[in-house]
Amino acid sequence: MVTASAPRSGLRGNFRGKPWYMPTFSPEHGVLLVLAGGLLTGASLAQAWTWETGLAALAALLGLQAEHPFTVQVKQRRQWRPRYVVWALVYGLSAIAIMAWLTLRHPALLWVCMGAAIAMAIHTWAVFRHKQKAIPTELLMFSAICLSTPLAYSTTAHSLSTDAVGLWLLNALFFCSAVFTIKLRKARTSSLSGALIYHSIGAAMVAVLCWLGWLPLLTALTFAIALLKLAVIIGWRDWYCNCRFEYIARFETYFALSYTALACLTLLPARLPVT
Repeated sequence: MVTASAPRSGLRGNFRGKPWYMPTFSPEHGVLLVLAGGLLTGASLAQAWTWETGLAALAALLGLQAEHPFTVQVKQRRQWRPRYVVWALVYGLSAIAIMAWLTLRHPALLWVCMGAAIAMAIHTWAVFRHKQKAIPTELLMFSAICLSTPLAYSTTAHSLSTDAVGLWLLNALFFCSAVFTIKLRKARTSSLSGALIYHSIGAAMVAVLCWLGWLPLLTALTFAIALLKLAVIIGWRDWYCNCRFEYIARFETYFALSYTALACLTLLPARLPVT
């Protein structure tokens, strides 16, 4: 919302009167956990972390940061917001430049770039339609952030394997489960049926991926953390739905960190190779 004192034109036109050269940062800290989980599990599958992996991680972080000012400007498309336009371009073009260079060195990354571009196009359409908080849109964006898994793997291992695709799907299924559990706190989406159906389908998909050989058994079993989280929420539903959101953020963070740590441990060898 624009305050009455906010300038309406010029290079200082923004929400809080901050100058255009002041960086913007995404207020959604939860997505950073998803990004970190995807990068760490992807690197664990590749069983190495190189300087190019770090560069890919930087590109993913820049792309994630670009989404916030871009979305704000799209929402406020009838008013010029130079600060958000400038930093959307700075973050976005930097991410694109890094990814273009990495893709020339690792052509398998083209599939990751295509997936991210499609997800961003759909997200932009959803913002125009005021559907960015809809469940399908949030599932899409969490899945897109989880593309950091094949990003880290392909950059490090110089290829894209079915194992990386399976791990991406596992990460997406786990982190997307938070969409359904957090929606339980809202009266309009407080029914447990959506969460139960999603977790049942997710467990079945993980079992299929394991059967196909796209996931190691121990890695597939880490999805049980999502099922455990749902069971805890059902058991203490009154607390979960009525406590302050900061406690929910911690609750979700603990489970996300536990999942990431266990998934990485199931993928790493007894000793990492010396590079």
